[in-house]
Amino acid sequence: MTLISIFLIAVGLACDAFAVAVACGLASKPFRASYAFRIAFFFGAFQMLMPLIGWGAGVSLRMIIASVDHWVAFILLFAIGGKMIYESFRKKKNNSCGNVLSIKGLLVLSVATSIDALAVGISFALLKEAILFPSVVIGLVAFALSFAGVWLGNRFGHIFENKFEMAGGLILIFIAIKILYSHLAA
Repeated sequence: MTLISIFLIAVGLACDAFAVAVACGLASKPFRASYAFRIAFFFGAFQMLMPLIGWGAGVSLRMIIASVDHWVAFILLFAIGGKMIYESFRKKKNNSCGNVLSIKGLLVLSVATSIDALAVGISFALLKEAILFPSVVIGLVAFALSFAGVWLGNRFGHIFENKFEMAGGLILIFIAIKILYSHLAA
């Protein structure tokens, strides 16, 4: 997988974390870098760890579904992308982060925003792709976008939140189509 594809997947996955970070930034006045760093650290760490866990699970499944692995990867990425696009149109309820700086709050939000990364890890295993470098890239991109999201949310509110979630979904769908096309054309 190319560096550009890995980066695009990372951006697509980080869009959920970015949207939540924007909401957290909106709920926190004034902006505090320590607040943004803590949120970004948890989101980035979970975005990095979940593909590793998914890859481990996918390696054990690879032999069972080897003949349809490209279809499974396509379906997983397409479904995640479609879900992100759908959710970008849904009216969000109160996005207040409450006591997000508690360990429990950060763990809940981190798991919720990184479940998609678990499925991507499974896809990488089924495609026999390496996972360590992509996981680090995914984690760093999630960290950077989450930090920026808290800052932007604090400054500009909900202006861009749904648009980034939609863009992330479109990126994942594009990657899914590319994977399927590459396999079927070979």
